[in-house]
Amino acid sequence: MPVSKNRRKDGTKAPKPAPRKRRTADPSPAPLPEDLPPRVTMEKMMANLQRSLLAEDLLGEAEADPLHAAQDIMYDAWERGTKRERVALAKRALGISALCADAWLLLAEEEARCIVERRATLEKAVAAGEEAVRHVLGEEAFEEEEGNFWGILETRPYMRARAALAECLWEMGDRDEAVAHWRDMLRLCPNDNMGLRHVLAPKLLHLNLFEATRELLHEYEEPDFAEWGYTDALLKFKQGGATSGATKALTAAIKNNPHVPAYLLGEKRLPNQPPPHYALGSKDEAILYVLSSLETWTSTKGALTWLSDTAKNTL
Repeated sequence: MPVSKNRRKDGTKAPKPAPRKRRTADPSPAPLPEDLPPRVTMEKMMANLQRSLLAEDLLGEAEADPLHAAQDIMYDAWERGTKRERVALAKRALGISALCADAWLLLAEEEARCIVERRATLEKAVAAGEEAVRHVLGEEAFEEEEGNFWGILETRPYMRARAALAECLWEMGDRDEAVAHWRDMLRLCPNDNMGLRHVLAPKLLHLNLFEATRELLHEYEEPDFAEWGYTDALLKFKQGGATSGATKALTAAIKNNPHVPAYLLGEKRLPNQPPPHYALGSKDEAILYVLSSLETWTSTKGALTWLSDTAKNTL
């Protein structure tokens, strides 16, 4: 999937991708899509600032580009209070440029009548986003900008659409394809501004991709997060049972977030809607972890009994 050996429109060349070894990423990943409006509001400000810094000839070129005009409409659409307004603006944006991935994404999330229709619309969003990246950055951008995605504003609609498609594919049971999307997005953006590593780690473990799970945990090394601590403990259990190493890892995870066992064991009910934000060690973090990993714990023989016994000895 690619974009040109053309330089960026400001004439500069992209920096080399950051090395991918034992990366420590941003400490507060933001869930999608609940965190989307404030993120996009920030983007709107950044886009306006970026355009204001361009030379007049390039500024005129940017303003004349239908894709830029469509994206400006979407910045407004995400902030509208009603679904009807948002959908109307998304359709207006697509009338200006069919390459507006954010418009397709909004229609997938707010107008699709079933998951099959949502998937089809998300596939249109990803295709539009990919073509938009090529249109703005050049035909080889997916190679030349590897490691820098999300840092370039024009890549963000594509990344949002692809993350949503991966979630949809997982929900539909196309899990290998979903994981392939998440892993490739981390290749494009190893700094992982979207927090996709926290989505991917439990999914890899669920598919019993033990080596890939271990590599991801090692690459980012974030033991204070529930996803990391509990995933590491369950990985050890799935591979060798209730060993001292597995129990030590689970004990550490429980101490970091003591709310997880009650939700995994069904002692507390999960809410109908996931929380939009969380703090380390909080109930909200526990809920988000359990929503992503409950299926793996319940399908692993003996895991919940081991969790219950360890929690009783820890809390």
